[in-house]
Amino acid sequence: YTLIGSAELNGWDPQVYLRTLLERIPDHPINHIGELAPWHLRPDSA
Repeated sequence: YTLIGSAELNGWDPQVYLRTLLERIPDHPINHIGELAPWHLRPDSA
């Protein structure tokens, strides 16, 4: 629920954010995983 709420507070449609997140996780370096938080990603850059 916290992830969904954070996505909404940062202007994301929660379904779009989760889809974007799941698409990007496999290729994203683990030491930069914080870059995938909803407050770092912009909905218009998805």
